[in-house]
Amino acid sequence: QVQVVESGGGLVQAGGSLRLSCTASGLTFDTYAMGWFRQAPGKEREGVAVIVRSGETRYADSVKGRFSISQDTGRNTLYLQLNSLKPDDTAMYYCAAQRSPGTYYKIGGLATWFGYWGQGTQVTVFS
Repeated sequence: QVQVVESGGGLVQAGGSLRLSCTASGLTFDTYAMGWFRQAPGKEREGVAVIVRSGETRYADSVKGRFSISQDTGRNTLYLQLNSLKPDDTAMYYCAAQRSPGTYYKIGGLATWFGYWGQGTQVTVFS
Protein backbone atom coordinates (compact mmCIF):
# COMPACT_ATOMS: atom_id res chain seq x y z
CA GLN A 1 0.00 0.00 0.00
CA VAL A 2 1.35 3.41 -0.98
CA GLN A 3 1.64 6.05 1.74
CA VAL A 4 2.78 9.60 1.08
CA VAL A 5 3.66 12.04 3.86
CA GLU A 6 4.55 15.71 3.44
CA SER A 7 6.34 17.85 6.03
CA GLY A 8 8.24 21.09 6.40
CA GLY A 9 5.50 23.66 6.11
CA GLY A 10 5.20 26.60 8.45
CA LEU A 11 4.72 30.29 8.98
CA VAL A 12 7.24 32.51 7.24
CA GLN A 13 7.65 36.17 6.45
CA ALA A 14 7.51 37.32 2.84
CA GLY A 15 10.91 36.95 1.22
CA GLY A 16 11.76 33.98 3.40
CA SER A 17 12.40 30.36 2.53
CA LEU A 18 11.15 26.91 3.42
CA ARG A 19 12.01 23.40 2.34
CA LEU A 20 9.22 20.89 2.05
CA SER A 21 9.82 17.15 2.14
CA CYS A 22 7.73 14.24 0.94
CA THR A 23 8.42 10.63 1.77
CA ALA A 24 6.65 7.73 0.15
CA SER A 25 6.47 4.08 1.02
CA GLY A 26 5.21 1.43 -1.33
CA LEU A 27 6.65 2.93 -4.49
CA THR A 28 10.07 3.66 -5.92
CA PHE A 29 10.61 7.27 -6.85
CA ASP A 30 12.79 6.74 -9.87
CA THR A 31 10.05 4.77 -11.64
CA TYR A 32 7.50 7.56 -11.38
CA ALA A 33 7.13 11.24 -12.14
CA MET A 34 6.64 13.11 -8.86
CA GLY A 35 4.98 16.44 -8.37
CA TRP A 36 4.22 19.18 -5.90
CA PHE A 37 0.83 20.85 -5.83
CA ARG A 38 -0.89 23.49 -3.76
CA GLN A 39 -4.38 24.54 -2.89
CA ALA A 40 -5.31 27.89 -1.42
CA PRO A 41 -8.65 28.44 0.31
CA GLY A 42 -11.44 28.81 -2.21
CA LYS A 43 -9.20 27.86 -5.12
CA GLU A 44 -8.60 24.72 -7.11
CA ARG A 45 -5.52 22.64 -6.53
CA GLU A 46 -2.77 23.61 -8.96
CA GLY A 47 0.43 21.96 -10.06
CA VAL A 48 3.58 23.71 -8.88
CA ALA A 49 6.53 21.56 -9.94
CA VAL A 50 7.22 18.14 -11.39
CA ILE A 51 10.31 15.96 -11.74
CA VAL A 52 10.37 13.03 -14.14
CA ARG A 53 12.41 9.85 -14.22
CA SER A 54 15.19 11.46 -16.28
CA GLY A 55 15.55 14.20 -13.66
CA GLU A 56 14.01 16.83 -15.90
CA THR A 57 12.02 19.40 -13.97
CA ARG A 58 9.18 21.72 -14.90
CA TYR A 59 7.54 24.55 -12.99
CA ALA A 60 4.41 26.62 -13.02
CA ASP A 61 5.09 30.14 -14.26
CA SER A 62 4.08 31.57 -10.89
CA VAL A 63 6.96 29.85 -9.09
CA LYS A 64 9.63 29.60 -11.76
CA GLY A 65 12.95 30.92 -10.53
CA ARG A 66 11.83 30.83 -6.90
CA PHE A 67 10.97 27.16 -6.22
CA SER A 68 13.15 24.14 -6.87
CA ILE A 69 12.08 20.50 -6.93
CA SER A 70 14.55 17.69 -6.28
CA GLN A 71 14.57 14.12 -5.08
CA ASP A 72 16.76 11.70 -3.24
CA THR A 73 15.86 8.35 -4.76
CA GLY A 74 17.94 6.47 -2.20
CA ARG A 75 15.78 7.91 0.57
CA ASN A 76 12.58 7.89 -1.50
CA THR A 77 12.19 11.55 -0.60
CA LEU A 78 11.00 14.44 -2.70
CA TYR A 79 11.85 18.04 -1.85
CA LEU A 80 10.55 21.46 -2.74
CA GLN A 81 12.75 24.42 -1.91
CA LEU A 82 10.67 27.56 -1.64
CA ASN A 83 12.58 30.84 -1.88
CA SER A 84 11.49 34.47 -2.11
CA LEU A 85 8.11 33.53 -0.72
CA LYS A 86 5.12 35.77 -1.28
CA PRO A 87 1.78 35.97 0.53
CA ASP A 88 0.19 34.52 -2.64
CA ASP A 89 2.19 31.33 -2.01
CA THR A 90 0.07 30.66 1.08
CA ALA A 91 -1.61 27.29 0.56
CA MET A 92 -1.70 23.66 1.56
CA TYR A 93 1.08 21.92 -0.32
CA TYR A 94 0.78 18.33 -1.46
CA CYS A 95 3.02 15.89 -3.21
CA ALA A 96 1.81 13.11 -5.44
CA ALA A 97 3.15 10.34 -7.62
CA GLN A 98 2.32 9.69 -11.22
CA ARG A 99 -0.62 7.32 -11.42
CA SER A 100 -3.16 6.24 -13.98
CA PRO A 101 -6.03 6.52 -13.50
CA GLY A 102 -5.61 9.65 -11.49
CA THR A 103 -6.03 13.41 -11.72
CA TYR A 104 -4.70 15.05 -14.87
CA TYR A 105 -2.33 17.99 -14.48
CA LYS A 106 -0.20 20.00 -16.84
CA ILE A 107 2.81 21.60 -15.17
CA GLY A 108 5.18 23.72 -17.19
CA GLY A 109 4.06 22.01 -20.37
CA LEU A 110 4.42 18.48 -18.98
CA ALA A 111 1.11 16.69 -18.61
CA THR A 112 0.38 13.44 -16.83
CA TRP A 113 -1.89 11.77 -14.29
CA PHE A 114 -1.21 11.99 -10.59
CA GLY A 115 -2.48 10.02 -7.62
CA TYR A 116 -1.27 8.73 -4.26
CA TRP A 117 -1.85 12.03 -2.49
CA GLY A 118 -0.49 12.87 0.93
CA GLN A 119 -2.31 14.83 3.63
CA GLY A 120 -0.50 18.05 2.82
CA THR A 121 1.61 20.54 4.73
CA GLN A 122 0.51 24.14 5.31
CA VAL A 123 2.62 27.07 4.14
CA THR A 124 1.58 30.49 5.36
CA VAL A 125 3.43 33.60 4.19
CA PHE A 126 2.80 36.91 5.95
CA SER A 127 3.85 40.35 4.81
